[in-house]
Amino acid sequence: MNNKINPGSLLESMFLAAIESAQPHHSIPKYLPKDRKGKLIVIGAGKASAAMAKAVEDNWEGELSGLVITRYGYSVPCEHIEIVEAAHPVPDEAGLSASKRLLSLVSDLSEQDTVLCLISGGGSSLLTLPFEGISLDEKQAINRKLLKSGATIGEMNCVRRHLSAIKGGRLAAACFPAKLITLMISDVPGDDPRDIASGPTVADSSTCADALDIINRYNIKLPDYVTDFLIAGDTESIKPGDRCLKNSEAYLISTPQLALETAADLAIKQGLSAYILGDSLEGESRDVGKVMAGIARQVALHNQPFSRPCVILSGGETTVTVRGNGRGGRNVEFLLSMGLQLNGQPDVYALAGDTDGVDGQEEIAGAWISPDTLTRAEQAGLNARQALDNNDGHGFFEAIGDSIITGPTRTNVNDFRCLLIL
Repeated sequence: MNNKINPGSLLESMFLAAIESAQPHHSIPKYLPKDRKGKLIVIGAGKASAAMAKAVEDNWEGELSGLVITRYGYSVPCEHIEIVEAAHPVPDEAGLSASKRLLSLVSDLSEQDTVLCLISGGGSSLLTLPFEGISLDEKQAINRKLLKSGATIGEMNCVRRHLSAIKGGRLAAACFPAKLITLMISDVPGDDPRDIASGPTVADSSTCADALDIINRYNIKLPDYVTDFLIAGDTESIKPGDRCLKNSEAYLISTPQLALETAADLAIKQGLSAYILGDSLEGESRDVGKVMAGIARQVALHNQPFSRPCVILSGGETTVTVRGNGRGGRNVEFLLSMGLQLNGQPDVYALAGDTDGVDGQEEIAGAWISPDTLTRAEQAGLNARQALDNNDGHGFFEAIGDSIITGPTRTNVNDFRCLLIL
């Protein structure tokens, strides 16, 4: 092992390596259509969509045009594809207007046309077009309630698919009968295409009844007319076998698993053993933090189930049931809980961050902890338990200088968590 390892630097290097592995220019070229004679119409939405569009332009020799929607600050200059910025995680008027234009762009095509759709995480908010009769204000209110409810990303996206005029396969229906190729960068546990940007171009087997069950389970109050839509099945999504999908193909071009493997390779080069627990771990952030602390302590004290020195990696998307009014995100909530459980355990370090550079609604990717985190916090007059109770992870880690800030990464392969036990 390299005895000169700097824990903070190594953790951040692994995080940045994971992000770099998911940059679109690495994967886009090999998935582009082989027939490059006709015109290509490029559409898309997500935090990586602008970078994906740039990768298409850089590797396409024929005629192309189009429109993609990305998060504010995530734009990349393109010559032929228009880039529109909109809000995330709560949709805004810019996203609504751009989604209408995008749908119009593909709504009168023929079998001779080819549409390339670029989809990545964040598209559920950015590609926003509520079902007819549902206002943007109501859609925003429902989104906020979902985000605070503790619902999983799969549950939230099930509801979103059934309140949308463009998600749940409806964008594919608009493209028909043109040839449709969808390239997806996954940010969801299990890489289910239905849940990446709420599946605008793929079939959806879930139902309005499923969406209503989720709404009821989390006690989310909807306007009566919206509930009536779901009860009547008026907002049903496009189902498997629908003829509008017969000219459609979809490919996963980058995933959380690949990002974790890249980080593991870097650790191995530093002389450490590396273990990936899974790329789709879910649950309450604070509960997952407690479990990970228990695993880390077992390794540190007993060399079980792994011998130290080692790194333990995981991905997925945890949830936060908001109880306080702090500046939180699921990754810093995880770290606060883990740090409290470890209580200064020697030789244990951890980093958690969102690969899109935004944990929650803050322009902060995440943070890291070390054995002296709680001591330094106390010296600064901070109470970690109070910060956790108030969902104020960002306020806590920012105050002690342990936040991780990447700026816009222009990709998104979900959360990255790394434990380092020396």
